[in-house]
Amino acid sequence: MIIGKTENIWDHATHTNPCVVKDCSNGDIADDSYHQYKRDVEMMRELGLDFYRFSLSWTRILPTSFPDKINEAGVQYYNNLIDEMLKYNIKPMITLYHWDLPQKLQDMGGWTNPEIVNWFADYARIAFELFGDRVTDWITINEPHQVCYHGYGDDTLAPLLNIKGVADYLCAKNLLLAHAKAYHIYDKEFRPSHGGKIFIALSAQWYDTEYEEFVDAAKEANDFTWAIYSHPIFSETGDFPPVVKKYVAQRSAEQGFYRSRLPEFTEEEIDYVRGTSDYFGLNHYLTYYVYRNQSLINYYESPSFEEDMGVITYIYDEWQIGESKYTKFVPWGFYKLLTRIREDYGNPPVIITENGFATKGGLNDEDRVTYYRHYISAMLDAMEEGSDVRAYTAWSLMDNFEWLAGYTERFGLYEVDYESPERTRTPRKSAFVYKQIVRTRELDMHYEPDTDFVPWGFYKLLTRIREDYGNPPVIITENGFATKGGLNDEDRVTYYRHYISAMLDAMEEGSDVRAYTAWSLMDNFEWLAGYTERFGLYEVDYESAERTRTPRKSAFVYKQIVRTRELDMHYEPDTDVMTIDEGH
Repeated sequence: MIIGKTENIWDHATHTNPCVVKDCSNGDIADDSYHQYKRDVEMMRELGLDFYRFSLSWTRILPTSFPDKINEAGVQYYNNLIDEMLKYNIKPMITLYHWDLPQKLQDMGGWTNPEIVNWFADYARIAFELFGDRVTDWITINEPHQVCYHGYGDDTLAPLLNIKGVADYLCAKNLLLAHAKAYHIYDKEFRPSHGGKIFIALSAQWYDTEYEEFVDAAKEANDFTWAIYSHPIFSETGDFPPVVKKYVAQRSAEQGFYRSRLPEFTEEEIDYVRGTSDYFGLNHYLTYYVYRNQSLINYYESPSFEEDMGVITYIYDEWQIGESKYTKFVPWGFYKLLTRIREDYGNPPVIITENGFATKGGLNDEDRVTYYRHYISAMLDAMEEGSDVRAYTAWSLMDNFEWLAGYTERFGLYEVDYESPERTRTPRKSAFVYKQIVRTRELDMHYEPDTDFVPWGFYKLLTRIREDYGNPPVIITENGFATKGGLNDEDRVTYYRHYISAMLDAMEEGSDVRAYTAWSLMDNFEWLAGYTERFGLYEVDYESAERTRTPRKSAFVYKQIVRTRELDMHYEPDTDVMTIDEGH
């Protein structure tokens, strides 16, 4: 049970009309991270993450929507999660708003009401006061285009208003001012003592063309869909992009409006918004081609954002890999997008706050692996040319409630079993590949993981022994990993590090482990497997009369653990000569 939370726009939409969602589901329990946060952090540790991005729920913290009442149970949950992450040196990155506006505020106009600027600022200040002593990376608002266009100008996200070409533009201005006010509050009141960073996360898909005659159309599509939010913040001049202002004003006049449907910023507001983001937060998934010709006449509703933009988009069938049509595989678009951000805005520091791939489920997610490898490669290409990308975030750690798609589209590195009361999380192949990228800081396009690697089971086993038998003293008499041979046994190193880490976690919670034994010192006759499976820290040459023993990489890493009595997940031995330490 979630204590003290009140209704948000997604609760309202899914409870009022459940089958507005594809599978008639809702987010009432979803992944149940409210109760499963320790497992979530364990997954972060399994992947070796440096930081983890999560969002706050406005109505979980402020049940009246305003700062007059704070829900202590909601605050305690976030404190528990933050403290658990920091316990393992995982840095929290908090998003203040990820689409779940309090329904009470929506009833008063939501993001089309100018008072939202103050409402959001009050909520942001409360969050900074509650968590700012431990959290130094803040995202104000996630994906303004989705909030305003899909929620207010269409009916593809809550609150499903579908007031085209009017509500979406009102939302855009108010949202940018709300973001800016939260930025200034943090900058003036909290940054001096906490020294953190605050920024906005923009959804930017790339729009391109196959034909020279549509180059301007493609540029303008980018201006309308994402630069409408980035230009006011990151450009030297501020304000909405000139072409957006021009087109909306022209069409508004043609349609009989007395003024542009796109509200104007005052000069004071332009200055207030410009420069209010320490990073360019970037969410990216796919690319479109565009064209513009006479077929546009009466193609879109009037008025509407689409008619104002004035392009028709298309994609190619071969851009779809896998079963899902939700995301496409066009890595070169990611490279071009990062290049334009660098060139248009003076190369701002970028954090990739979302990038990922949808499947229909299953643990062998080869298509997701392909997507990540090639999109990360495209990002690295842009970085080689100078793009200042500071961090990358895979979307997402685990499957989740995917808005109007419900649970039919799965983005997780970990698969969530929604039939299980515990919402059991199981790593997919992509989790193992991503872990390898994080650990090595290298992109190996051919790495094949051993997906039988489950260190959290060791932790759970030790926990049960402690709980069932009154915490008896335990000696780990065997724990190890088989390879087919070879001295560079990176997988064995990974295994030992994470299994020992899981053991230490259990010990921190009270398990009385007295000693640990690696299996084994050297390769041996492995029963019916003979000499085809090798467990040794030392490789044995069975062709040699002396059965020569040679230390593997794991031997040097294990020696470091024994010598220092510390677990350094990034230690790299600088020698291949084994020596005997003094005293041994």
